[in-house]
Amino acid sequence: MRGLTSNNEGLTFNRIKWHLLFWSAYIFFYATVFGALESDTTILQRLNIELINLPIKLIATYSLVYFFIPKFLQTRKYYTFFITIIPLAFLLGMINRYVGYHTYYQTLWPESVAETPWLYWPKVFYGSISVYTVAFIAAIIKLLKQWFSTQQINSSLKQEKLAAELKFLKAQIHPHFLFNTLNNLYALTLKKSPKAPEVVLKLSDLLDYMLYECNVPKVGLEKEIAMLENYIELEKIRYGDDLKVNFNVDNASKSVLISPMLLLPLVENAFKHGVSGEINSKWVNIKLETNSGNLEFSIENSKDPKSKNKKESYTEGIGLKNVIRRLELVYKDVHQLQVNDKGESFKVVLNVEIEN
Repeated sequence: MRGLTSNNEGLTFNRIKWHLLFWSAYIFFYATVFGALESDTTILQRLNIELINLPIKLIATYSLVYFFIPKFLQTRKYYTFFITIIPLAFLLGMINRYVGYHTYYQTLWPESVAETPWLYWPKVFYGSISVYTVAFIAAIIKLLKQWFSTQQINSSLKQEKLAAELKFLKAQIHPHFLFNTLNNLYALTLKKSPKAPEVVLKLSDLLDYMLYECNVPKVGLEKEIAMLENYIELEKIRYGDDLKVNFNVDNASKSVLISPMLLLPLVENAFKHGVSGEINSKWVNIKLETNSGNLEFSIENSKDPKSKNKKESYTEGIGLKNVIRRLELVYKDVHQLQVNDKGESFKVVLNVEIEN
């Protein structure tokens, strides 16, 4: 509670400081400009006039900024706003005229006092304009401040939403892969296979990367490559000699940064569609290379040429949709993704402008 009270006191003091600065700057500017331009008054006399009129301008300004605008204008009660603010403006113009008529007009412009009464409507109208000039300036400043604050909040909320969406997308590895891997591990342990420790180690490395190491905007490409290699090895253990996988890495600079878990959904998708039981020759070919600020990732998988599965079914999976959405969020306007149905295979080619 002490911290909250201290913070509120700090905000109040800061607000008072800015308000004092605003009114000091306004009075100084008004007195200097009019005192220098008008031959019948000096800067000091203009300063005195502004100080006499200051209470009226304070009433006009703070009633407009803290009552009329939030209660009527910002709630779109425009008719109520105008039918209440206009009478108040004339009332304050009359008070301004009355005060001026019985104070500084007596010494500065005695001929005006002799010629016109204090309730002289042109002077009242002029007084209203004079009073609300500073009020409207303050209102504009207030509204602009609120607009910028709203824009910052909206921008912050948008960034938080995108960050949450990216975090969710990065976490979307198919559960069936984990369950199948654990089932394979169970079967290997029953057979006391020497491959069991290898599966445990690779699965551990894969999960460690997914859960902990990829919680950053960008990671080194070598980490992504290592993660893909572990994933591929686990799939090869799962399918045995029935599956042929080629993973070629050419000119992959270790200094390259990439959004984590961007390529894995494409690999998952290829295994899902390229290793079905109906396909006699099951294969997946993967190639990754970087050059001249560009990363190219191509992956091609076998498919049953007699199958009715078309390009549309290949692209409807969660994996590919995941990649497309993340590319829109992270690599907007600096990527190309092509999906080609080649009859006996599907091929995906991804080009991304990268950071070194």
